[in-house]
Amino acid sequence: MTIRVAILTVSDKGSRGERNDRSGPALVQWLASLAVGGAAVGIAAVEVAATALVADEQALIVNALRQWTDTTAVDLILTTGGTGLSPRDVTPEATLEVIDRLVPGFSEAMRAASLAKTPHAMLSRAVCGIRHRTLIVNLPGSPAAAIENLEAIWPAIPHAIAKLQGDTQDCVPPQ
Repeated sequence: MTIRVAILTVSDKGSRGERNDRSGPALVQWLASLAVGGAAVGIAAVEVAATALVADEQALIVNALRQWTDTTAVDLILTTGGTGLSPRDVTPEATLEVIDRLVPGFSEAMRAASLAKTPHAMLSRAVCGIRHRTLIVNLPGSPAAAIENLEAIWPAIPHAIAKLQGDTQDCVPPQ
């Protein structure tokens, strides 16, 4: 199975060219690293199908999420940025506007993993959910935190994508 991924960086400064996007490229690099030895440990192939950078504007985020879920064949959308408490942090609201169903276990696992490193993890408002057959995951804007959060949930991602693609096998944990 190949997982097709789209990465959306949400950043006012990045969208204005005042700051280089470091989180999006860090996620691309981390996903590419899965190809090295990934098959040996049961990791699915990953293809980054699209990337984009938008300002912290709910309408822009919603439009990108809808475009990728409605017209592009992606299995997973990773957003990075806009999940904190700042008045401009609206990624969770945009995600809630487009998803059909929440997947709270991913958000809970990410916050739990981050909380082991910093008490600031309690400030995350990241949500995860499904639109049609696409899983959408909100990640923090910091490159290190985005990767740490993705690492926390990655073991369940291939199974989740398989289920969204119609896999009817029982959910038996690997032994």
